[in-house]
Amino acid sequence: MASQAYHDRDGVIWMDGEFVDWREAKVHVLTHGLHYASAVFEGERAYGGQIFESRRHSERLHHSAQELGFEIPFTVDEIEAAKVEALAKSGLDSAYVRAIAWRGSEMMGVSAQNNTIHLAIAVWHWGDYFADKMKGIAMTHAQWRRPDPKTAPCKAKAAGLYMICTLSKHAAEREGYADALMLDWRGHVAEATGANIFFMRDGALHTPTPDCFLNGITRQTAIKLAKARQIEIVERTILPEELSTFSECFITGTAAEITPVRQIGEVDYKPGDVTEALVTDYSDLVNGKIMMPA
Repeated sequence: MASQAYHDRDGVIWMDGEFVDWREAKVHVLTHGLHYASAVFEGERAYGGQIFESRRHSERLHHSAQELGFEIPFTVDEIEAAKVEALAKSGLDSAYVRAIAWRGSEMMGVSAQNNTIHLAIAVWHWGDYFADKMKGIAMTHAQWRRPDPKTAPCKAKAAGLYMICTLSKHAAEREGYADALMLDWRGHVAEATGANIFFMRDGALHTPTPDCFLNGITRQTAIKLAKARQIEIVERTILPEELSTFSECFITGTAAEITPVRQIGEVDYKPGDVTEALVTDYSDLVNGKIMMPA
């Protein structure tokens, strides 16, 4: 059975400083953010009534807006308070939190210097991004590549940067895969369509240097957890021909959390002890059973 459409749900959404009925949280069809992708967003998860790394997400939202040349008319503290209230009004302890800021509809065209900047925050239930994730997901190779930083604001969590991610994930799903591995413009391993990626070899975790894609908050958390277990972290250029030399693989992201990978194209991996330990550590961390490592 299809899930309930996102525009047709009970509840409220925080918009520009006040709560509105979920079904009435609308924007005009000539909104600049819709036509020209002048929008930035954050995806966050709440566990046990607490939004994990909430402030870092709010700070990144502000940074992303600055990268796109606009300023969000709410401070980080105001966004933090709004998220807490939105989560409370949702009645959910564990939830997904989406904050999004965008240019409005005063001007229509490439230039929109005088458009109002809007901010909305919605909260809903969202379980595991991948079903039976400890089995490990199967990935294929994406046709599209992450762009050169000279061609796009790659350090922003900007809506427009996800167009090629949607294209890549749709293509992967049509072929029976859960996700796709994206290379960067140089042909180096970059990330999945919405998550960072790690590989295990000879006791060390290898991960691409985030020089043209987001250094994800979950990615940084996974690195801290691995270091706390005395696991060596190697951030470097990873070439596609190296994929068969690794024994384990996993992806990280707010939605994916830490998800094992069992296959990338023709290469197979076995979710092993390191991956399993980090999945457990991450679950313990976000649920307040352990403290964030230094």
